[in-house]
Amino acid sequence: MAIPVIDFSKLEGEERATTLAQIAKCCEDWGFFQLMNHGISEELLERVKEVVSECYKVEREPGFESSKPVKMLKELEEKESDEKIENVDWEDVFLLTDENDDEWPSKTAGFKETMKEFRGEVKKLAIKVMETMDENLGLQKGHIKKAFKGEDEAFFGTKVCHYPPCPSPEKVNGLRAHTDAGGVVLLFQDDEVSGLQILKDGVWMDVQPLKNAIVINTGDQIEVLSNGRYKSVWHRILAKPDGNRRSIASFYNPSMKATIEPAAELLLVEKLEDDEAVYPRFVFGDYMSVYAEQKFLPKEPRFQAVKAM
Repeated sequence: MAIPVIDFSKLEGEERATTLAQIAKCCEDWGFFQLMNHGISEELLERVKEVVSECYKVEREPGFESSKPVKMLKELEEKESDEKIENVDWEDVFLLTDENDDEWPSKTAGFKETMKEFRGEVKKLAIKVMETMDENLGLQKGHIKKAFKGEDEAFFGTKVCHYPPCPSPEKVNGLRAHTDAGGVVLLFQDDEVSGLQILKDGVWMDVQPLKNAIVINTGDQIEVLSNGRYKSVWHRILAKPDGNRRSIASFYNPSMKATIEPAAELLLVEKLEDDEAVYPRFVFGDYMSVYAEQKFLPKEPRFQAVKAM
């Protein structure tokens, strides 16, 4: 079984209704799907691959070699221990936002210019994806975007990750299993080195590498807004003995002050009162405080914890 692949360009043609239905089914049954013909040029995506890979070699690799997971794994190997490292991940990661651009890598030629262009294109795609979700849920166009805005602008960030070759992949996670806290995640993953898996019907399955695709997954806040019609999905990254997996995840999240709750229109359709909604009403910043402590734990208690705040 493979993760569904959607030709996003067909939203503009005669197959719009069919494509909308396919996306709705992906959101309801999978929580993950891949977009082809998404509007981001292959030329730009190839430049992104180049500058991100070069950045890791030039600016990040030496630091990873002396990082906590590397030291912990070496200690286990020296002791010839069968233990597994549970509390750290075998990854190198840094964050790109509009607010921290003075901290972006500066030694890699073309990195900042290319990644600014890429982030701009991905952000436009995120809005289109959210509008598609609006339409499929029967909400007014722009509902999700408006809900995420609150008093401030919604947050758009990009995590640049590498998962280097691991000498003992059975002893450490690439990235522990979790659901994403925010809204919509758009992932430009490695098209050669696998490792991303989702939990589907109790079974871990690979998200197949697909050249120049953008992987879409729904976060916890989309689950709340849809009153559970769209679920955030558990996923993880496996450490691998070879290859150096590249992963560029951009996420369109609510502002920290945004109030998140199930869409009133959905409650009306389901003939539910506000107090019968499956999910509580809360401020996203409060949810993030809970998530920071419980990211790798079952998600349902997070909603209960934030309900009590």
